[in-house]
Amino acid sequence: MKDPEHAHLLLEMARRDLTALSNMTDRNRFADEIFGFHAQQAVEKALKCRLSEQGIAYPRTHDIEYLIDCLEKNGVGIPSANELVDLNDFAVQYRYEAFDNLEGTLDREAVVMKITALLEEIAKSVNNPA
Repeated sequence: MKDPEHAHLLLEMARRDLTALSNMTDRNRFADEIFGFHAQQAVEKALKCRLSEQGIAYPRTHDIEYLIDCLEKNGVGIPSANELVDLNDFAVQYRYEAFDNLEGTLDREAVVMKITALLEEIAKSVNNPA
């Protein structure tokens, strides 16, 4: 069953994570694992928003790739979300492990831009259901 109220709540929560991210672009003040965690959370909540809006059941999971698969199996593609799958590691792994194991660094501005675009895309469907 479609749940527009829950979808709107999740969208608002994702927007709050995005607001936090937008204020965490300074590497000297915020560690990559903190930024990455909130980035992952914003994407996760956005995808769950779209799932709720479509009435697609999903289990408790932090796996962005799994949530994308749930959408795609139900004919709801969000291609821009695929660019953010690498944030999966921040859901749990880098929350409890040393960050030194991560290859490279996050391009924070690019991540914020991609998540902003994702939320805008999802907000269109949530605010204007077919």
